[in-house]
Amino acid sequence: MISFLLNVTRAFSNFNYSLSMYSHQEFTFQEHKESVLPAKAWTLGLLCAVWMATGLIGHDPWKSIDAYGFALVYHIVQSGDWLVPTLAGQPDMDNPPLFYMTAALLAKLFSPLLSLHDGARLASGLYTSITLIFVGLTGRELFGTGRGWAAVIILIGCLGLLVHAHELFSELALLAGCAIMLFGYAKSLRYPLVAGIALGCGVGIGFMSNDFTALVLFLIISATLLIFSAWRTHTYFSSLGIALLCALPWILIWPTLLYLRSPELFMVWAWDANIGRWLDFMRRGDFPGLLHYLKTLMWFAWPALPLAVWAVWRARLKIMQETALQLLLASFVVMLLVLSFSPNYGEEHAMPLLLPLALLACAALSTLRRGAANALNWFGIMTFGLLTILLWWAWAGLLLNNRTRVTTLLKDYHPGFEPSVETPAFWIGIIFTVLWMILVWRVRRSMRRAVVNWAAGVTLVWVLVMTIWLPWLDTGKSYRSVFTSLKHALPVQHQCVASQHIGDTQRVMLQYFGGINTLNQAQNVCDLLVIQGEPLQLSKNGAEWIKLWEARRPGTRPEHYYLYQRSKQAVLKDTSNN
Repeated sequence: MISFLLNVTRAFSNFNYSLSMYSHQEFTFQEHKESVLPAKAWTLGLLCAVWMATGLIGHDPWKSIDAYGFALVYHIVQSGDWLVPTLAGQPDMDNPPLFYMTAALLAKLFSPLLSLHDGARLASGLYTSITLIFVGLTGRELFGTGRGWAAVIILIGCLGLLVHAHELFSELALLAGCAIMLFGYAKSLRYPLVAGIALGCGVGIGFMSNDFTALVLFLIISATLLIFSAWRTHTYFSSLGIALLCALPWILIWPTLLYLRSPELFMVWAWDANIGRWLDFMRRGDFPGLLHYLKTLMWFAWPALPLAVWAVWRARLKIMQETALQLLLASFVVMLLVLSFSPNYGEEHAMPLLLPLALLACAALSTLRRGAANALNWFGIMTFGLLTILLWWAWAGLLLNNRTRVTTLLKDYHPGFEPSVETPAFWIGIIFTVLWMILVWRVRRSMRRAVVNWAAGVTLVWVLVMTIWLPWLDTGKSYRSVFTSLKHALPVQHQCVASQHIGDTQRVMLQYFGGINTLNQAQNVCDLLVIQGEPLQLSKNGAEWIKLWEARRPGTRPEHYYLYQRSKQAVLKDTSNN
């Protein structure tokens, strides 16, 4: 540990020295041509594929975002209603259904090979792939041949993208739309037709996944760029005009179909969930999002953020000449303000901010001296090397039950977990650990080695979490064991099951894992009652309800569930009254 701290201190000393020695050199955003060897391209492509594919399949829908997304997909698969997003039988009009439609289509397409939730989660991989592709194309367009891969590697290394990119989350479609939009802007000064189509499709995909956010971003970014004379050209205006024409079908078709189906639901979507909600939020004047995102980006956007800040600082005197800098700065500032003044704020909504930061960080790589790059490189190697050791050590402790404090805490955190060696997961973890060590050893010395090793370290940790640690995570994040146990506790003969204080997502998971359809707040009709939270006060209701079963779903916020059956006296009383 002392050696680790000394190496970190020495690395950052080299970093500061390198920055001071390099401050007199010129910085440019001009295009550069760099050759990418085929072997290098295949290696980087494989790294991106492993990062993207790991965690998409092999686990149940997890609590919160993943389970919520699958609940909406499950309704489409079961009912065939592709128009109205529905959660537990109730319309959920927060967002249009493009992402969930894609997930339902993939779930049905791969249903012979994958479970529904695994097939649905392939939509996350699809939209994340689109994001990576267009970030690479944008980097190539702005900075020249060979630069696109650097932007992609920096993006997958961002800590905030890792988990959310593998969840059933409609924000991933918005992220893909924003990436396509940035590519359109990058092309808009030279190729108006390509730029217009890209901008229009980016706006449309964003609109169909997250309502008006993408449209607002497009309008404000387009207007902001007009501050700079380089963007006040006929080509740029032509690109914007084509973009509006291409975006119209995306913006008009689904709202029109929704209005024809139900004018009431259209108003709930357009006003209650969007325009009216924004106006009420703005009227209150309380905007916690701005400070929240600024604090979140400190870790969420690492290591892109410090590199992006360095790029902007080095080019601060050339803002009026560099169109790439103008585009990326305008995009970041507009995204930050729009997201900050949105009623929905949280770290998961900060993902679009990573796009301009990753591209700016790509531009900064060529300006780092060897000492600064080595500092970041060694920091990444030591950080992920230490995390890898801790993951293997803690997993072995669980397996051997060595009764250390860490093992005790892990078992208490997920009570009921029984560790075991799953041979495929174990060998996958071993193979990727060895491959990471080989990659770190064999990567050629360059200014870009640091971001490659960082992305490889992030990928290795994610692979270990999704292989040897997956059973432990599934125990605390899945609803399968609890609701399967509830299914077995149901009496063979019963009329129906009522629910009380059970969230809509949990009701869908009850149906998916237990085959139990519950009626909300129907205690006076059904002879069985499922409760989440506090149990019934049997001292007051003991003559009416009898507890049959109870269980707790472990995790950071344990959830308690109870099953009650109406007593025979209560049933006879209701029968006599009728």
